[in-house]
Amino acid sequence: MKMMQKFTLGAATAALLLGLGGCAGMSRQGQNTAIGAGIGAVGGSLLTGGDALGTIGGAAVGGVIGHEASKPRR
Repeated sequence: MKMMQKFTLGAATAALLLGLGGCAGMSRQGQNTAIGAGIGAVGGSLLTGGDALGTIGGAAVGGVIGHEASKPRR
């Protein structure tokens, strides 16, 4: 089981790094959404022991936080 957790963490980290490479042409809010989703996915994976549902939930929550935190002031 430890091998699967290490693999999941490594895969999530690799996906985060590769995903950030595609942020060059994005708006600032889009970049923050993607970064929040990546960090949330890694956090969700760590907190749930590599569970797929925890990883997806973490990505969703992180994406929403990243999106809302970078909203333009009105």
